[in-house]
Amino acid sequence: MAIYNRILIKLSGEALGDRGKGLSPERIMYISKEISSVVKKGVSIGLVIGAGNIFRGEEIISNLQIERVVADQVGMLSTMINALLFREVLKLNGVKTKILSALDVPQLAERYTPQKAWKYLEEGFCLIFAGGTGNPFFTTDTAAALRAAEVKAEVLIKATKVDGVYDKDPVKHSNAKKFDKLTYLDVLNLRLKVMDATAISLCQENHIPILVHNMYKEGNLMKAISKDNIGTLII
Repeated sequence: MAIYNRILIKLSGEALGDRGKGLSPERIMYISKEISSVVKKGVSIGLVIGAGNIFRGEEIISNLQIERVVADQVGMLSTMINALLFREVLKLNGVKTKILSALDVPQLAERYTPQKAWKYLEEGFCLIFAGGTGNPFFTTDTAAALRAAEVKAEVLIKATKVDGVYDKDPVKHSNAKKFDKLTYLDVLNLRLKVMDATAISLCQENHIPILVHNMYKEGNLMKAISKDNIGTLII
């Protein structure tokens, strides 16, 4: 039985393909099936997808010396590529899906408003929120926190490759300690690389728990919405 009725899932671009190397059909299909199984339980889902698999702004800024504003605009447009492809695969898996964009691209997606998002979520659509916040200098983590607050999500699920938050990189350090629960202030004070500080603060102000878990273990998303003892919960 689901303990959440409405969730916001934050996927990194790398979840859909290797860093800077496009898209993996296998990963997209796998994640789509995981989401489909949760939708069938009646859970309302919003998605924010990064674009790190297509475009890395930091590298472009340093290598080409372009302005941060332009690099961020390219990144926001890149999220639209991921959103369009992911929408189609979700549809193949029986999930009614719409894209709402913070950028005005009417040929590709509807313009985002909270009112439109509420309407579609109530009608049973899975929503992909593309274009970040629509403004430079804000990450897709912050976009996820903002959209979670606007659509009144009960939890923000940060999908990762590890099974929670550790005090140091568990891949490099065998003695890394996993946290079962943390406070928002713990994350900020310990400078844990979960989400950026703006996103953490937004969730704190709006009382939105953050659940960090391993998206790549089959069935974990279902477990995440069915029990509170998976991954790391930040409250």
